[in-house]
Amino acid sequence: MKKLLAATAATALIAGSAGAEEIKLGVILGFTGPLESLAPHMAGGAELAMSEVSESGKLLDGSTVTPVRGDSTCIDAGAATAAAERLITAEGVKGIMGADCSGVTGAILSNVALPNGVVMISPSATSPALSTAEDNGLFFRTSPSDARQGVIMTDILMEQGIDEVAVTYTNNDYGKGLADSFAAAFEEAGGTVTINAAHEDGKADYSAEVGALAAAGGERLVVAGYVDQGGSGIVRAALDAGAFDTFHFPDGMISSKLEDNFGTEIDGSTGQHPGTDSAGAAKFQEMAGEAFDPGSPFSAEAYDAAALIMLAMQAAGSAEPGDYKSHVMDVANEPGEKILPGELGKALDILAEGGEIDYVGATAVELIGPGESAGNYREIVIEGGKVTTVTYR
Repeated sequence: MKKLLAATAATALIAGSAGAEEIKLGVILGFTGPLESLAPHMAGGAELAMSEVSESGKLLDGSTVTPVRGDSTCIDAGAATAAAERLITAEGVKGIMGADCSGVTGAILSNVALPNGVVMISPSATSPALSTAEDNGLFFRTSPSDARQGVIMTDILMEQGIDEVAVTYTNNDYGKGLADSFAAAFEEAGGTVTINAAHEDGKADYSAEVGALAAAGGERLVVAGYVDQGGSGIVRAALDAGAFDTFHFPDGMISSKLEDNFGTEIDGSTGQHPGTDSAGAAKFQEMAGEAFDPGSPFSAEAYDAAALIMLAMQAAGSAEPGDYKSHVMDVANEPGEKILPGELGKALDILAEGGEIDYVGATAVELIGPGESAGNYREIVIEGGKVTTVTYR
């Protein structure tokens, strides 16, 4: 089937499309809100891929790709939907790299992308509920579902001999989905969750929440929240009250802001976020240089999300989402020549000639099931006030 699709793409390119054009791609991320410290680096990753393709001059008869940013806010579904509407109706984007947080991603998918037939590839929306969302083949993600993150969290804690934890989560689709997935995996492995309680973002005082968590007890506090919002508020209140001195941090809590906010106060704390030590990851970091932080969570996934959209366009011989959506899985997986960051021009040549590619990218991409990442994780520990890599899983 993949050979037939490649041959079809080659025929379309030989026949000629509309010729070189400016193709706009949306970059919808929470430039304000609880992930605002991560969003610039994610945008940097996506826009690096777009620049690479534009400079190659090899996409669809020399077309260029222009990023158009929109602010998802991460938490305001109405604002995120309005941003997506603007990008599609006013700017004419042919695909969306984003969104970031699970709730706004689902809102954009159901209210905007699905009715308008626009492809979305999220680098960071991890709610298990998105695996079964109605999408008409338009939605993909380069980060794994939190169903897998829950298992990884369990493995890390159990290997450290931690079998009793308290859990607090931000009260939204991301937080609840992750907390529930983790609790199920942890208890199945023989662990005990003493309390699994929601917290609201944007509060000035989290002493009541921390009081309940402390009363329930646990060897470590799992904080499934946002580093730029209530998650950090919970940690600060817990430290000040002496309720907990070590924590476990999922992906939404890990960034340089964690170091800035707490430094050595949280030494010994652990966590994980999607990541890999593959050759592609090293190449991506080299390409990024100092333009943005390539080690920031989801920046590599954003590069891969944008790259997959453009490679699928080339495979289809068309920038129209209805034409290229069925090619995303083909370019992402075997068979074909493996493609790393910096090799997008080479990939475009192969596809133009009717060949096959297996896009490995910056995160060892492999899309499974309903178009989501099989997933790799970077395990971290806080040492000397710094986020330090332990291993990759």
